[in-house]
Amino acid sequence: MKRVCILLLGAFLFSLCEAKEIPLLSNIYGRSYISLNGKWNYIVDPLENGYYGYRLTPKKNGFFLNEKVKTSSSNLIEYNFDTAQSMDIPSDWNSKDESLFFYEGTVWFKRDFDTRKKAGMKYVLYFGAVNYDAKVYVNGRKVGEHEGGYTPFNFDVTKYLIDGHNFVVVKVDNKRHPEGVPTVNMDWWNYGGITRDVLLAEVPEIYIEDYQIHLAKDMSGYISGWVKLDTTLSLQNIEFEIPELQLKEFLRTDSSGKATFHLQAQPELWTPEKPKLYDVVIRYNKEVLKDEIGFRTITTKGRKIYLNGNPIFLRGVSIHEEAPFRQGRAWSKEDAVTLLSWAKEMGCNYVRLAHYPHNEHMIRVAEKMGLMVWSEIPVYWTIQWKNKKTYGNAKRQLHDMIYRDKNRCCVIIWSIANETPHGKDRDYFLSSLSKYARELDNSRLISMAMEVTKAVDNVNELKDNMHKYVDILSFNQYIGWYRGTNESCRDMKWKIPFEKPVIVSEFGGGALQGKYGDKTERWTEDYQEELYIQNLKMLDRIEGLSGLSPWILVDFRSPRRQLPGIQDFFNRKGLISSWGIKKKAYFVMQRYYKNKAGLY
Repeated sequence: MKRVCILLLGAFLFSLCEAKEIPLLSNIYGRSYISLNGKWNYIVDPLENGYYGYRLTPKKNGFFLNEKVKTSSSNLIEYNFDTAQSMDIPSDWNSKDESLFFYEGTVWFKRDFDTRKKAGMKYVLYFGAVNYDAKVYVNGRKVGEHEGGYTPFNFDVTKYLIDGHNFVVVKVDNKRHPEGVPTVNMDWWNYGGITRDVLLAEVPEIYIEDYQIHLAKDMSGYISGWVKLDTTLSLQNIEFEIPELQLKEFLRTDSSGKATFHLQAQPELWTPEKPKLYDVVIRYNKEVLKDEIGFRTITTKGRKIYLNGNPIFLRGVSIHEEAPFRQGRAWSKEDAVTLLSWAKEMGCNYVRLAHYPHNEHMIRVAEKMGLMVWSEIPVYWTIQWKNKKTYGNAKRQLHDMIYRDKNRCCVIIWSIANETPHGKDRDYFLSSLSKYARELDNSRLISMAMEVTKAVDNVNELKDNMHKYVDILSFNQYIGWYRGTNESCRDMKWKIPFEKPVIVSEFGGGALQGKYGDKTERWTEDYQEELYIQNLKMLDRIEGLSGLSPWILVDFRSPRRQLPGIQDFFNRKGLISSWGIKKKAYFVMQRYYKNKAGLY
C-alpha cells in the first residue's frame, strides 16, 4: 500500500511539471535515433476508464502508470498491458483488429524499450502522426499532448528517461468533434492509432533545431537561407556546406540563435524530368546534419504556371494516404514508392496529396521521383468558421505542414481548404489562413479546392471571394457523376472571370474494377472510361487550364460509401482498384498525359 501511495504522489507531482511540446526537429531522418516501431500492447477503452474516474475527473492512477499485477498485493488493478494484445506500429486499429473496424474512441498503447543516456545529450520522442488526440506518458509521467491527426510532434523526454528499461504509454482518441479539423463529416476513413513512425532521437544539449535553404526569391544566382539552434545564444559558429557546388561558409548566430546566409551559386535546377538534389551538410560543434536539397522556382503570370521560368501543365492525380493492396493507413517508404510509381506510370509530373498532410516518406519519395506536390490541410466541407479554437487548430496544422516540408522543392502548392461553403465567416477564416501561409513561406503558390456555380444555358462560373487570396484557381466538378450524364459534357461552358491559372482539382466517377457493361451503365469500368473521355474533352475548353488532378488514383475506404456488392465501404472512384489492378479509365488518362507532355 505504501508503494501505491508513493506512485500516486509521484504521478501527481510530475503532472504539475508536465513537459511542453518543443519545436519540431527538422529532418528527423537525418538525426541519430532509435526506432520505437514494432509491437505495442494495446487496451481498448471505450468509456475511458483508464483516464477518468466515475465522476469524470482525470485519474492520478490511470493506465499510464502501467502498474503490474502482483498476487501478493491487495491493490486492485483492472488492466494489464503485458498480457494485452499487441499491434504493429505504425498502423491503424481499424484495419489491424476486425473488432475495431468501425471503432471511434480511446485505445491505449504501450511500448517497452531500453536506453542508456549519455552525458551532455538530449532525448526527443518524435511521433510522425497520431490520429487524433494523443496524450503521451513516459515511465508513468505525462510528457505532453497533441491534437491533429496528420502532423508530426515531439517532446523533450530527457528528464523522464532512466538508464535501462523504460516504457512509453500513449492514450489515442480518434472521436470526431464538430469543432475539430477535420470536422465530423468527411469522406475518408477515420483511421485511429499511431499511424506513422515513432522515433527516439538523440541530440546534443544545444543542437541544430531548424533550417531553410532555397534559391533567392528575387535574385538569380544566389542560394539563401538560415540555420537556427535551439537556443538564443549569439556568436555561435555554424558551418554550412554544399560540396558539389563548392560552397562552404562559416556562419555566426544572432541574438535569437539564428544564422542567415546569402551565397552566390548556380545550381542545376530540379525538374520532373531530372530531379536533381544536392547533398547539404550543416555542422555545429560535434553535430553533423545532412540533407538532400533541390532548387527550383515556381511562379505564375496571367493564366500560366511557370517552373524555372518555363510554362508547365500539371499532369496530376489526387491521392489519399491509403495503403496499396492491404488497405488501412499508408505510412512507409514502400507504400509511397508503390503509389507514386503508379502515378508516374500514368504520365504524372504532379500529385495532389489530399485532404491532409501526408507522411514525410511520400514527400521525399515524390521529390526523388520528380513529382511536384500539392499539400493540403483538412479544412474540409463545413468547419466551425466562428470558433476561435477551430481556427487555431487549422492554423497550427498549416504551420506544422509548412514547417516540416519547407525544404522540399517538390512541394509547389500549399492548399488551405477543400469544398467549403461560401459565406462571410468562411471567407475571413480562409483569407486569414492564406495570409498566414504567405508569412511562413512566400516562395510557393497558394490554392484551395473551390466549387463552381451552375448557371443558365449550361454555364459553369467560378464565383468565390477567395480568388483574391490564392495564386491558382482550383475547383472540383463532377459532371457525369453527381450532375448530369456523360453526354452533358458536350454542352458545358466554363466562365473563369479572373486572370489566374486554373487547376481542376477533382473530377471523376465510380467503377467497380472488373464490372463491365454498356458505357451508359453506372459503376462499370465502361461508364467510368466514357466519363473520362468526355470530361477531358470538356475541360480542355477551359481558358487558362494549367493542370488536372482527377479523383482519385486508388479506391479508398469511406463509411459514406455503403452500396452492397459495389462500394462495400469503399469510394470506387479510383483509377486503380485497392488491389492494384488498373481500370480502363487509367489508360484514358495515360494517353491524355502523353499528348500533353508533348506540348510542353
